[in-house]
Amino acid sequence: MINVFQPCVGCEELAAIRDVFESSWLGAGPRLTEFERAFASFIGVQSGEVVSISSCTEGLFQAIAGLDLGEDDDVVLSTISFVGAAHAIRAARARIVLCDVDPQTLNPTVEHVARALTRRTKAILILHFGGRPGDVTQIADLASSKSITLIEDAACAVGSSVDGRACGTLGDIGVWSFDAMKVLVTGDGGMVWARSPELIDKMRMRARLGLAATGHSRAASGLNWWEVEPILAGRRCYMNDIAAAIGLVQLRRLPTLLQRRAEVAAAYNAGLAAITWLRLPPALDSHSANYFYWIQVDPGIRGTLASHLLKNDIYTTFRYWPIHRMRLYRSSRPYPGADAAADSTLLLPIHAGLSDADICKVIDSLKSFTP
Repeated sequence: MINVFQPCVGCEELAAIRDVFESSWLGAGPRLTEFERAFASFIGVQSGEVVSISSCTEGLFQAIAGLDLGEDDDVVLSTISFVGAAHAIRAARARIVLCDVDPQTLNPTVEHVARALTRRTKAILILHFGGRPGDVTQIADLASSKSITLIEDAACAVGSSVDGRACGTLGDIGVWSFDAMKVLVTGDGGMVWARSPELIDKMRMRARLGLAATGHSRAASGLNWWEVEPILAGRRCYMNDIAAAIGLVQLRRLPTLLQRRAEVAAAYNAGLAAITWLRLPPALDSHSANYFYWIQVDPGIRGTLASHLLKNDIYTTFRYWPIHRMRLYRSSRPYPGADAAADSTLLLPIHAGLSDADICKVIDSLKSFTP
């Protein structure tokens, strides 16, 4: 089966894990510290401005919780978003105000966001769909002009940038994912960045049970390191040295992984351009990690097309199902862009492990389909 997503890992990652095993310490330690520093350098920020996290979803929960939002606060969220973003807002008891997206990019425009703002809006949370930045700089300017916090869900955007600035650092808070399906994989895990030193310090403590330092680190100071005194009520949701060791290798390999994704996208663009019954993704005016590659077809044939590809051992899917269509968050307001995209979009396989033969098979299978 040709998968939509697939990690690209091998001997280097296995060797890094072996080194961790031989160190006799598998938890959060020196490799995690090194990974945080290396990732901070990669996205162009200071090492103290990032915190590793157990997952991007947990990072979204931590980001929302760190803003101390409540029932009187609104958060604007694009309806094409990962459901974990909506859960994070709901957990803080803030109100979700959904906004529409462009039907072709599946990202919200600055106009979509502006129309959703209320007098109670305290934060805007946007996804970079498929790793494409969209109107993030204009949305950041809008948020700044109104003293609203912009949170970037950059789960799909490791390696994406606008004018040399990494996605996730264009607003006030950024969250990245390293799960088993992403561009950079560690099995699970993620990273959070915040522009505010106070906020990142708060998230760091919240991710470590509200403790300012571990007993091991306090032992070197000659203190009674077995005494526990949390500063705030937090959770235990940080990464470990096993995942960090994999991440360090993946980070070194990332330019090659991103280049292969770009080659796959270019091959699809060239090979599918002559098919009149499908629409390719819009042209890019910024650098994308190419996490998704999607086509759009008439809603009446999408299911049949997906079944045709599956019979040819090619798995396809659609992400992310609109929040406003979920029972838990259902909204009767119109979202025509999101609805059009959700009914017509199909994600094709794209990852660094695809061979040239795999790419040709996907293209030929699409060409052989009769709408």
